[in-house]
Amino acid sequence: MDHYYTSKPTSESKQETWTTEIEGKDFTFTTDSGVFSKNKIDLGSEVLMTTAEKVAFPEGDLLDVGCGYGSIGLYLGKAFPDRQIEMVDINERAIALAKMNAEANHVSNVEIYASDLFENIQNQEFAGIISNPPIRAGKKVVHEILETAYNYLKEDGFLLIVIQKKQGAPSARKKMEEVFGNVERVHLEKGYWILASQRMKE
Repeated sequence: MDHYYTSKPTSESKQETWTTEIEGKDFTFTTDSGVFSKNKIDLGSEVLMTTAEKVAFPEGDLLDVGCGYGSIGLYLGKAFPDRQIEMVDINERAIALAKMNAEANHVSNVEIYASDLFENIQNQEFAGIISNPPIRAGKKVVHEILETAYNYLKEDGFLLIVIQKKQGAPSARKKMEEVFGNVERVHLEKGYWILASQRMKE
């Protein structure tokens, strides 16, 4: 069985559609086998999106790295209607679903495309980068997101990630401190850490 961190999942497609409400915002999502958390929005993503909504990002676009079928990016699209949200994932099935879900939820301020982490991302002036990193892909991939994000943030921009303590939150915090010179655990809920680093003036 392949996992969601692959460009072309081989598991048989079994789409399903369901609805949910988060912080008063209604969503309809179509998901499929071979994508992350297909039956419901996982708690980590929900904690991340609702925390990100309260962050004082500078002006500019936001980036959702590892967007899956679109839950975080589309929530942010509704939360920040005046910002453009770029959403990327290596998983082509997930990208197709995210585009479908953007349309179903009438979220038009998004750009959704396939990218292996930052490979196809052109913009290097994001106000915020948000990620529920693919833990199953391994520590190397997770830390690559934390390291590379710095180069894609504008001055005063924030990197925001969610990670469970048992999945490597302490080591992620150490890596973000190394890269950015600062890190803060801005929220903790049921074992999920929301870690934030800001790109300071050089």
